Amino acid sequence: MTSMPLAERLGAHVKRADQALSAAKNAALKPAGLTVPQYSALLHLGENPGISAAALARACGVTPPTMNTVLKNLQELGLIERTPHEWHKNILETRLTPKGEEAMAAADARAVRLERALAAQFTDEERRTLVALLDRCADFLESARTG
Repeated sequence: MTSMPLAERLGAHVKRADQALSAAKNAALKPAGLTVPQYSALLHLGENPGISAAALARACGVTPPTMNTVLKNLQELGLIERTPHEWHKNILETRLTPKGEEAMAAADARAVRLERALAAQFTDEERRTLVALLDRCADFLESARTG
């Protein structure tokens, strides 16, 4: 027996919700032909055209080598283009192609439906409380990691 029962471990509950969300997003995005990491990259690229791979990796919460693999696959699919930065030739700027914009829009519509269906499980007050509690968790865990 451990010193803390599993049912009392908040991390186990957060992980379960995270895994369920990831699985549901994977299922929602599959018909659009994208994985969750690919969708996340396209979503951030749509908001930040020209972002570097390193910055994109940080925004998506993955390692730079993982992001390079995601970008290679997206480029092979014709969804992004990578061109040398105007002044820093060793930095590649990444942008959506018209095909990438279409794929992102189709995937985003599916992801938004899932997000809205999830949000509908809560009242407005419950959603605000849940967001505040999750933010508090993240803030504490980020400070615990660095402190």
